[in-house]
Amino acid sequence: MSKRWMSLMLAGTLLVCSGCGTASQQAAEIERSDGTETAGSGENTAGGETADSGENTDSVQTAGTMDESESAETDGKYEKVRPEETVTLDVYSQLSGYAGEQQGWFAKEMLDRFNVKLNFINDGSEDFYERMAAEGDLGDIIIFGTDTDQYHSAIDNGLLLDWESNGLLEEYGSYMKEHMTKALEKNKKNSGGHIYGFGNDVAAESGEYGDFDYHPDVRWDLYQQAGAPEIVELEDYVDVLKKMKDIAPTSDSGEETYGVSLFADWDGDMMMFAKSTCTNFFGVDELGIGLYEAATGTFQGALQEDGYYIRALHFYNELYRNDLLDPDSKEQGYEGCIEDYKDGRAFFCIFGWLAAPQYNTVQHTADGKMMLPLAAKNQNTLVYGLNENGSNRVWTIGSKTEHPELVMSIMNWLCTPEGRLVSEYGPKGVGWDYDLEKNTCILELGYKAKSGEDIELPESSGYEGKWVDGIPQFNNTTWILNTKNTESNGQTFNYQYWPNVLSLPVSDIEEQWRKANEADSAREYLSKFQYTVSKPNTYTSSNKSEELGEEWANVTACIRDGSWDAVYAETEEEFWQIVEEMCRKADECGYADCVAWCEAEAAARKASEE
Repeated sequence: MSKRWMSLMLAGTLLVCSGCGTASQQAAEIERSDGTETAGSGENTAGGETADSGENTDSVQTAGTMDESESAETDGKYEKVRPEETVTLDVYSQLSGYAGEQQGWFAKEMLDRFNVKLNFINDGSEDFYERMAAEGDLGDIIIFGTDTDQYHSAIDNGLLLDWESNGLLEEYGSYMKEHMTKALEKNKKNSGGHIYGFGNDVAAESGEYGDFDYHPDVRWDLYQQAGAPEIVELEDYVDVLKKMKDIAPTSDSGEETYGVSLFADWDGDMMMFAKSTCTNFFGVDELGIGLYEAATGTFQGALQEDGYYIRALHFYNELYRNDLLDPDSKEQGYEGCIEDYKDGRAFFCIFGWLAAPQYNTVQHTADGKMMLPLAAKNQNTLVYGLNENGSNRVWTIGSKTEHPELVMSIMNWLCTPEGRLVSEYGPKGVGWDYDLEKNTCILELGYKAKSGEDIELPESSGYEGKWVDGIPQFNNTTWILNTKNTESNGQTFNYQYWPNVLSLPVSDIEEQWRKANEADSAREYLSKFQYTVSKPNTYTSSNKSEELGEEWANVTACIRDGSWDAVYAETEEEFWQIVEEMCRKADECGYADCVAWCEAEAAARKASEE
């Protein structure tokens, strides 16, 4: 399918929703445009049926009309907390590397709705929390990367606001109170009988599992040109990536290509890409300085001989020694990695949300180039069960805020369906909307933005700047994408499964992938291989003693630094020498004590599973 034809089909399909026609009108429009009904990147619902409703413009309600009435309702709801003069709120997010004022379309949303500016204060220094805690003020909105030591320390030192004090939650957080009951109960149970917030990725109901966040994506076009060799084990990707580099030695911009591009920004207790590769291929979840076997509830230390983590390090070292790992990976940061995948400088990625959305633009797919899932025969991917309790990245409010009602109201709005959709897809009526049947629809601008295109917001939208510059900088979520949006006609928050996306035409190369794998979506394809579901639970890690905390800091530094050193080893012999030295140093720093703590935590997590 040509780029021009693909663009016309995309615009035609999505513009039907921007006029808020009915689902049958959308289907009819697609049928008139293409003659067939096809499935997009989500589940295949095509059955070959057509709808012939004709031009029924009388029933069309525009997005603008809907926005005006709903905007008035929203304004009235928050009028009593909206300050007359603009207020700047300090946001401390341990999950965000951004510092400074929120920009772009989300800044305008906050200003228009709440007369608020958001100032992100995390400077990225390792001792930032300690310095802020010593001053007695962490900011207005505080997001913890995990509900462990620093979170509990903040509670103990009176740095977090009790949400139940003075009826704050009941009056200004009513949507959260009504719809996130279990998540709030979990927080109360694990926070000494008080509610200080809730964890990320809350599900409206349990019982299902989400999308495969972890899966190996490759340049499918190059894989086919390489002869489509069978992949059985993780290590088999090395030879395949060698062949891909031989076929495409330079990127779009003429730079040298590699198998993978990494970054170190998100390293925690371990090297993030190594431990995440274990999650992708071995059915384990991160827990402290090791891995939690989701099927059995047992713990495997990161430095266990012949363990999963060391195996993952060896895989990346093999790539490095074969000129298949971007040598700038450790230093380039997240943005550098993203640019590599946009430019086609790397061919393989273990995160479904990281590389493919950047590379799979209309231009690339029209040219027959696309990153798509390629599973290893023996992989065992961890997939997360939808959890009404939420996860462990906690939204909280600082006890020193001068605007508790305002901050609570903002958090409440972020948890409404509208707040979740705006945060993910941009302003309503610009990036997404509902049709008359309350089907959630992605609009053309939103679709292109989520597909990794460099989108400039048109003046007619009422916003300005690039879409990417306005993305909320919290780097945290409220509802998990794959849970149901209760205000919609049965859709989740995941646009890939919305009716007007499912009915989009697919490129020739994606159609080839579907036929080759007898699957219409990544989820359907990956479900054919072994996977392990991480069970919903109410687990929150225990506090560490001061002595253990010091040992932990030293051990994790050994693991992080040693992991990168091992990946960059020039020979096989040097790799094992570095690993041995890393283990020796970690042992001297108290590795055994840290493992013992993790084993007890693994038992506690298993006991809390539902």
